[in-house]
Amino acid sequence: MSEMPVHYKTRRVLSWASRLDSNALDQATRTAALPFVETPLALMPDAHLGMGATVGSVIATKGAIIPSAVGVDIGCGMIAAKLPIIQEQLPDNLDASHALIARSVPAGIPTKHNKGNGSHERDVVTVLPSGPPAVVGQDLLDRAHRQMGTLGSGNHFVELTVADDGGVWLVLHSGSRGVGNKIAQYHIAEAKGLMKTYFIELEDPDLAYLVQGTSPFHDYIHDMQWAQRYAAMNREHMAKRILHELSEAWKINLSPLQIINCHHNYTTCEHHRGQDMWVTRKGAIKADVGDYGVIPGSMATGSFIVRGKGNPASFNSASHGAGRTMSRTRARKELTAESLDTRMSGIAWNHQAETLLDEHPDAYKDLGQVMADQEDLVEIVHQLTTVLNFKGA
Repeated sequence: MSEMPVHYKTRRVLSWASRLDSNALDQATRTAALPFVETPLALMPDAHLGMGATVGSVIATKGAIIPSAVGVDIGCGMIAAKLPIIQEQLPDNLDASHALIARSVPAGIPTKHNKGNGSHERDVVTVLPSGPPAVVGQDLLDRAHRQMGTLGSGNHFVELTVADDGGVWLVLHSGSRGVGNKIAQYHIAEAKGLMKTYFIELEDPDLAYLVQGTSPFHDYIHDMQWAQRYAAMNREHMAKRILHELSEAWKINLSPLQIINCHHNYTTCEHHRGQDMWVTRKGAIKADVGDYGVIPGSMATGSFIVRGKGNPASFNSASHGAGRTMSRTRARKELTAESLDTRMSGIAWNHQAETLLDEHPDAYKDLGQVMADQEDLVEIVHQLTTVLNFKGA
């Protein structure tokens, strides 16, 4: 399949990706063709084919929003905490610390028995002053209470990393869990229904949209913001729990010196090109001048702490990670457990190579190249090397 050169530009799409599948470009071009999309649509260097819209895309719209462009894991993002220790203060063997994190943070596919740490009921209900989601029922709130403080599965993870200056960082990737998925699915279905009601035919049904000024639009914004806050709070709870447990085990005060908590699946109203517009970042982070962000790679390749440069061509955005080059199905067919074991050498991890094969580093783009592709979007503050990786298998 053909790939496009870095900073590839058409009338509708501007891409920072040195590796870009032609299907992903086609998908982004379909999105950019919608009359309310401000072009050129920006594709980050980790861009790849997604559901609804291209992962790694920044879509600026006027007067409408595409719920499936935000996606089903509303508010998914990263939290990174700089710890008050250096590499030499870490235990020589981190296997026990890995086991401690696994006990502290429920992970994997959620069940009624996969509960977080504490009810957090007051927090869950009041994550916004305006109250719980408009699309709410007792089942959704029960799920929200149950899953607060849980990691999830897939590419979500907890890592201990060592920075290029010898400092130690806790890095965590997670989202709004099942509650965000429920909220997203409801509004995506509603948008599709409205397209049928008004006889609006789209090249891709997943590009169904909600019009600003209508009740469905207002309800979606309210619920999306609720799920976004829920996702950020979920990361905060897990990070606090992990640091408390590690502090007890290591007999060191691990109160963070710096915390960065950033979303990469969301939409927000911003001012660009002399006007207000809705900026949807699907697999992208805000990178305005001075904004701190976290850009992870795969489970063996570490992460970067970055600071935004405020590039207006990208609507002040940057990539959210390395980006996949293989689907999960293809990765399971073509990659081997033995090669994953080799790649994870020297890292404390789950040691479940067969289960985590679809998260193999070779299923992702090279993070170093991704960072080189976006040197006009962010500056690197720290490069982080992974020494412990925990995933929800």
